[in-house]
Amino acid sequence: MSIPLVRQPTEEKLVTLKDVSWEQFKAIEAQLKHNRNVRLSYLSGILEIMSPIGDKHEYVKRTLGYLLEAYMRVLGIRFYGRGGFTLEEPGYASGTPDESYCIGSYKETPDIVIEIIVISGTINRKDLYKPKKVPEVWFWKSNSIKIFRLTEGGEYEQANRSGFFSDLDPALLLRYIAIPDQYDAVVEFEQAIRNRAGEAEGQRRE
Repeated sequence: MSIPLVRQPTEEKLVTLKDVSWEQFKAIEAQLKHNRNVRLSYLSGILEIMSPIGDKHEYVKRTLGYLLEAYMRVLGIRFYGRGGFTLEEPGYASGTPDESYCIGSYKETPDIVIEIIVISGTINRKDLYKPKKVPEVWFWKSNSIKIFRLTEGGEYEQANRSGFFSDLDPALLLRYIAIPDQYDAVVEFEQAIRNRAGEAEGQRRE
């Protein structure tokens, strides 16, 4: 499930600090709150600081978001985009996904969070969202997509497809993310989904 993508230089740099108290983390966060080129992640005493946010990261984030939204609109799936807002468990975890969505209805906790990983850190990023019981965490990394679904036991297990989009193969998303022109990629993807939906409807009528 890996599709080649045009290579661009990695711009992000990641700094990891250990034995950081929650109070220290919040103080650092307050100092950097107006700097949009810095992303902070905190988990049980470990603080990761990523900066700057590179072009490749932003391009993949927006393209994947556009494709998912096109898929949901074509199929009439009700959704609410939540963007990249911080999900926090005071004293323990704080993480900011790149994109997030509620499916079916608006909820305080999104159903899906998406992370674009260009440079890896030491924090297990699934654990950032476990306290809020986010149903699904998606990762794009090294031109592949991995989906993790929350089990009844409160742990994340990797799945081949999303529980919200059982007919959507992640490999199809990768194919269109790899198209150099973002606009063309979304238009062609939307048409492909419309064609598939039409074929499925025709088969049902037969």
